[in-house]
Amino acid sequence: MGRNIRKRRTSMTTKVVAGSAALALGGGGLVWANFYASAHESGSGQNQVKAAAAQIATIQCPDVGQKLTNVPTGARSGVSTELANLDKQITEAYARLASTRQAQTNDSGFVQNAILGPLKDKRTAALDRIRINIKRAGGADTSLAQLAACTGVQATPQTNAGQNNGGQQNNGGQQNGNGQQQGDGQDQGQDNGQDQGQDQGQDQGNGQQNGQGGNGPTAADFVDITQVQGNAQLGVGANGLAANGRSGSRGTFTTKCGTNGNDNHNTDNVIVAPGVSNGAHHLHDYVGNQSNDAFASDQELAAAQTTCQNQGDKSSYFWPVLRLQDGSQDFDQNAAGGGTEGNVGKILQPAQAQLKFVGNKKGNVVAMPTALRIITGDAKAFVNGNANANVNWSCTGFENKVQLEDKYPICPQGSQVVRTTNFQSCWDGANIDSANHRTHVAFVQADGTCANGFKAIPQLQVRLVYNVPAPTLQNGTVVNPYAVDTFPENLHKPITDHNDFINFFSTNTMNKLVNCINTGKKCQ
Repeated sequence: MGRNIRKRRTSMTTKVVAGSAALALGGGGLVWANFYASAHESGSGQNQVKAAAAQIATIQCPDVGQKLTNVPTGARSGVSTELANLDKQITEAYARLASTRQAQTNDSGFVQNAILGPLKDKRTAALDRIRINIKRAGGADTSLAQLAACTGVQATPQTNAGQNNGGQQNNGGQQNGNGQQQGDGQDQGQDNGQDQGQDQGQDQGNGQQNGQGGNGPTAADFVDITQVQGNAQLGVGANGLAANGRSGSRGTFTTKCGTNGNDNHNTDNVIVAPGVSNGAHHLHDYVGNQSNDAFASDQELAAAQTTCQNQGDKSSYFWPVLRLQDGSQDFDQNAAGGGTEGNVGKILQPAQAQLKFVGNKKGNVVAMPTALRIITGDAKAFVNGNANANVNWSCTGFENKVQLEDKYPICPQGSQVVRTTNFQSCWDGANIDSANHRTHVAFVQADGTCANGFKAIPQLQVRLVYNVPAPTLQNGTVVNPYAVDTFPENLHKPITDHNDFINFFSTNTMNKLVNCINTGKKCQ
């Protein structure tokens, strides 16, 4: 069994707190920011706070990992360590931002001088270590100094929380060969956050008025799904997702791996931060493979236990947990990645976790290679922008009508919250991973074909259903919200939802999966 911070609380807490000691303030908790903004509008001028004491809601830094598309194999371990260090630096800087509101009010240069300037210096050193790692392994000696500087994103007053203009997606999150989102899919400026306008240095901390201890979500992040114009293009029905069209490989293969009823959780991400405790800075649910943590080798994953009914499927399926902000706390309230990084509230176990593989509408699919890694969506989409976002939020009974990207749905009585993810289904035919964990796979093009000589592989579709008490909007605040775990500077925005997969199907089971899809059968 892999490291599990619910079941091995003491040892895990020691590890992660030791790695993030700078995050703890005073009595063991952070004072979280009470001001929010849309990172996509930092230069728009729409209702921006222009006073000298303008509040900075969060920190926006270049995502270095996405820029590194050519890292020699021998450098990847060292580079991964430094990328995780960069994330830790941002987390610590955001903690300082959130705990110094009075100083920011008194000194308009405080954020730049005391937070962003020192952060740039730390990032410059880490980026130089990345450069050296790459050079020593035979890669190009390229300066990364231009990625060191970060900016503060100003808070803006909340706009109409009942509007949603950013939930449009084309073909259920399908993207083109360059990884760019098709369709509207852009934050249209409604998600402007909320200027609480009160007691700037205080931690509201009750998990209700200001979401995650003052760190989000806000009322502007929610929408009554019954008031949203139909926009769904997923091809879904009441019982889940359909295959990729009416031609080509139309079969399906469903694997049943449970809903993480054994509470297998950790804050690692072995794909993007191997060997680094708390590399995700938020908590994951794991189903399938039970040995997934930051230190798991491919050999350990291949030999692991699995929660899947089909024992030929030892693949790892993992996603950030969903939490209910009703004032309650969970086991990790004092742990890094949990409460000390703004991820607070009751962890919600999915009522259903449907894992289905479907085909390609233009032709047959080929087998996935063992240990293939796929990340879909972007955990940092709020500050990175939407280029890699791949999000679908909805409610049961509405999935074939409304899919939301930048809003959490408020579902009517008797309806459940649904998170749906369609993974990339084109593979370069050679690599199980890539330096930025994206370029070895791609979404199909608009006509269903794979670009650049990529091969069609089975498309994983994950549908998570939750029993969530509907939050309410009162006087511009949200009461009893729910939210997905995030990196703290991403303020628990719904656009940051993401999903991860590592293939450890046995050869026989993978061959069965491919045959079922290519011959039009429905198998499990």
